Parts: sequence; C-alpha cells; structure tokens
Amino acid sequence: MSLNRCEQQLFDYVQRNPEERHYWEQKVRGVAAAQADPHAASMILDGELWRYLEERARVVAQFREYGPPSKRVSLRNLAEYLLRVWVAPKAAAKKRTGG
Repeated sequence: MSLNRCEQQLFDYVQRNPEERHYWEQKVRGVAAAQADPHAASMILDGELWRYLEERARVVAQFREYGPPSKRVSLRNLAEYLLRVWVAPKAAAKKRTGG
C-alpha cells in the first residue's frame, strides 16, 4: 500500500512517539471492534486522523502546512493500513457440512 506524503509523515510521527502510538493502537482497535464493516471503520478513522493532524499542526512544525485553512487531505490509506497492521483479522465463518 502506498501512503501519500502527509500520511507517511503522520505515521512516522506516531511511530516515533510511544504515547501517541499507544493511543492510536487503542483507538484503531476500538473503532474496529465497534464497526462490523471495515469500510465504515476506515471512514471513521480517516476523520479521526484528520482531526488529530489539525490539532498536531498547531504544535508540531512538520504538520503546519496541513493546519487550517489548508485543504483537506485524505488519510484513508493510512486508516486502512493501521486497521490491517494493528487489528487481528476476524476468523472466517466455518462452513457447515450437512451431516
């Protein structure tokens, strides 16, 4: 999966900061547990990541270009990636054999 420049910067920042990483791991797992549909979970996380990026843009120089009034950047690939990396795959339903 390819992340855009903004997504890669945000991911690298979270990886470098253990408290941020722990927060996002729990957040991603919580959203995944609450949503049966992975598409819906990624959409929710996209919005959450954008709000986080806007907040970080106020205090972290590398994110200033993404703060208000900048144009909204998609963080959907990052959301999907985090779901894949931090959430255990759901077991496939077993087929019943007639018998």
